[in-house]
Amino acid sequence: MNYQIQEEAGFRYVDEGQGEVLLLLHGLFGALSNWDGVISTFSDRYRVVIPLLPIYEMPIRHASLEGLLAYIEKFVTQKSLQDMTLLGNSLGGHLAILYTFTHPGRVRRLVLTGSSGLFENGMGGSFPKRGSYEYVAERVAYTFYDPKVATKELIDEVFDITTSIPKCMSIVGIAKSAQRNNVAKDLYRIQVPTLLVWGLNDTITPAEVGHEFNRLIADSELHFIDKCCHAPMMEHPEQFNELLENWLARHPVGELVS
Repeated sequence: MNYQIQEEAGFRYVDEGQGEVLLLLHGLFGALSNWDGVISTFSDRYRVVIPLLPIYEMPIRHASLEGLLAYIEKFVTQKSLQDMTLLGNSLGGHLAILYTFTHPGRVRRLVLTGSSGLFENGMGGSFPKRGSYEYVAERVAYTFYDPKVATKELIDEVFDITTSIPKCMSIVGIAKSAQRNNVAKDLYRIQVPTLLVWGLNDTITPAEVGHEFNRLIADSELHFIDKCCHAPMMEHPEQFNELLENWLARHPVGELVS
């Protein structure tokens, strides 16, 4: 889909539509395009905002969940965003959880899909492996139930990332930070309605991880999508958007108490 990537105060982001804010956070190897289906479906009645996380541009010493969380905090302040619905996939879900912990007054609803924070099966002990296109293609395909979703364009993008030593170091630093930052003991602090959408065939954050989030977050609702792996909004955008639309309608922001 065609949308404008805006730049302001050092941030690159998408800001489409008007209305209640849906703030979307992509994962470690994610991109703005991961959310194409959400943008096209919801931007006619919501304000869909997606910051491009500086995963590969951060100084190595700041390559961590804490560094990315600080970036999101600055972005939200820069854009004066309030009463947000936070949506996060994979690492983006982990960041959405941490933001909700630290800024509960700004978050009205939370949506997690394939989120890290409890357990994630890494993409291989030596990943990202430099110089092997076949290896990268295999690991990218591992993210999806249908390997055809792993297009050559997507594989090329990841391969280009893995040829850069500084980018690889940032990825490893952030991945290790995510593994250290287990949120299980703090999930009781989430007091907003939470939608959990999981791929039934997720190989990275398996189905039992979705069940565990559901158990630990009081006001949460869990849905599985069959023949789907780690990125439901990419593999089955119509089903994902239908679940999201119905859930948003049942949890209007106006009825929530700040």
